[in-house]
Amino acid sequence: MGPMYRELAKVAFGYPIIDNHAHPFLKEKHRNTIRYEVLISEAHGDALNDAIHTLPCVRAAAQLSQLFGLTGDDATWEGVKKKRLEFDYAELCKLCMEPTGIQCILFDDGLGGIAEMAEGLNWHDQYTGSPSKRIVRLEVEGQNILQDILVANDNSPLSIDVLCGTFLKEFTTYMNDTAVDDHVVGYKSVACYRTGLDVDPAPCSADELHECLASASEQFKENGSIRFEHKALNDHLVKIVLDIAGKCKKPIQFHTGLGDNDITLTKSSPAHMQPIIKAFPETIFVLLHSSYPYTRDAGYLTSVYKNVYLDFGEIFPFISADAQRTVVRQVLELAPTNKILWSTDAAWWPERFYLATAQAREVMYEVLAGFVSKRDLTEDQAVSIVKMAFFENANRIYMLGLKPNVSILSLQS
Repeated sequence: MGPMYRELAKVAFGYPIIDNHAHPFLKEKHRNTIRYEVLISEAHGDALNDAIHTLPCVRAAAQLSQLFGLTGDDATWEGVKKKRLEFDYAELCKLCMEPTGIQCILFDDGLGGIAEMAEGLNWHDQYTGSPSKRIVRLEVEGQNILQDILVANDNSPLSIDVLCGTFLKEFTTYMNDTAVDDHVVGYKSVACYRTGLDVDPAPCSADELHECLASASEQFKENGSIRFEHKALNDHLVKIVLDIAGKCKKPIQFHTGLGDNDITLTKSSPAHMQPIIKAFPETIFVLLHSSYPYTRDAGYLTSVYKNVYLDFGEIFPFISADAQRTVVRQVLELAPTNKILWSTDAAWWPERFYLATAQAREVMYEVLAGFVSKRDLTEDQAVSIVKMAFFENANRIYMLGLKPNVSILSLQS
């Protein structure tokens, strides 16, 4: 029996997608470097052992088994892990990416391990119809800049005031350069992971910045690396980029909600961002990852602030199918449909892109078909929502200038 709403099904399962937040594939030689359970969980260490006992893992195993042609006793999580190793890597990538209908990917290349293990951004263009674009992760670029300054002046260390002035000048120059770089379409902050989303809009003092940079410099001396976990400094850098982003009209994404145990959950709700959103009304804020479990907080913010948009990504495949439907319904409770975006938040493997798109298309159809059946929407209105969420809204706010390749996929039977 075919779908009840054929036009809705046609776009839900076949319309091209702009993936507005993802991370690159591993290079072939590193395809097995990272534990495969990261595909379906944000857990790390011993906690990751329990991921195989979750509903998201059961569902992913079933869907990947079908994709890989596994049946019977072989159609298990361990069977999937074994089978994927039998594929040539290029064959695996093609097998997973062809059914997605992803036309363009916006890549955050600041995730740890990407520089050492992952493919370059435009390597992925072979699997999409349009060139990949870059999202600049501001904290990582700041760490790299400070580290380079410290290394360059190792034999004659700078005074803290000179170091501060030099660092802020180089950081601001770098971000201004990205503002006019056509390959860069936006920015990303992981303040949620570092010091929380309660970014203080008030200026910090020179003494506070000096103290933070002195601490970061000492960290580099001791560990040979830098991680910005200093609230005054983190907030200051976010505000520099918010100002630049507002002037060049490139959105800035914020990690919100769903993440690993590195976040403080109580500081990961976008509700904490109200003061900073108010302080930068000309800057476009994109709240990533459905803000799960704070989706309604995010929907509220998109409804009352013109400059706030909501990405309902990462929940595919990280939470159960029923929970995904609940989150999408919560997004649509209040958020204007011209302000919702979608992403995979995929990293490392093509299977993540496959699972995310397959699940998102299914859930979007089911939720919107339910609204149509209850006469909350007409089918034409539901079709329009899919097009906006999957393609049009991202195309507009990231100024991509793309035309949807409507033949990228045919409706799957």
